[in-house]
Amino acid sequence: MIPRVGAVLLAVLGIAVLSCQLTDASAPVSDVTAPEVVPVAADPVVEYIEARAASLTREEVVRVAAAIRGEALRFGLTLELVLAVIEVESRFDAFAVSSVGALGLMQILPSTGEALAARLDIPWQGPRTLLDPVTNVTLGIAYLAELQARFGHWPTALAAYNRGPSAIGRRLSAGVPIPDGYAQRVRAAQRRGAASGASTS
Repeated sequence: MIPRVGAVLLAVLGIAVLSCQLTDASAPVSDVTAPEVVPVAADPVVEYIEARAASLTREEVVRVAAAIRGEALRFGLTLELVLAVIEVESRFDAFAVSSVGALGLMQILPSTGEALAARLDIPWQGPRTLLDPVTNVTLGIAYLAELQARFGHWPTALAAYNRGPSAIGRRLSAGVPIPDGYAQRVRAAQRRGAASGASTS
């Protein structure tokens, strides 16, 4: 017969073993912590374009936004300026065609586009090249930068973008005032873009 003290010890040990088994059974199978889900910050440039560019798919909007960021940085232009020119020129319609044949988001004439494409080593497949939105903004941003370098004054450079550099050059040579209506429209669009946060990098 087991002594009374021994019986008590055995009972205590049995309860401890059972408690451990129950604890193990209820423990999680893995102690690996699930990664925290961190929301990705929205790209304000993508949002700004997507709200206006009904002619573009989401994928195209993302590609255009990336091209605008990259080319604006490359040529030292602000995002507000580029977005403002696009808004004034085409209202973000990638298939816009003007009465004089300018095409796409930044309303580039085929003759200008072909010359720019040659300088930038971009394949040229005729006017339809300008209907590719990424190519269009790439050429348009380069053109804006060229005009700024040529005229050295943004209102004049913008007038040249709108009316053509030759026409503006003739006005300057003749001492004729440069029209500033287009530059004012671009500046107004810039302010709207800045207010919307579209310039956030």
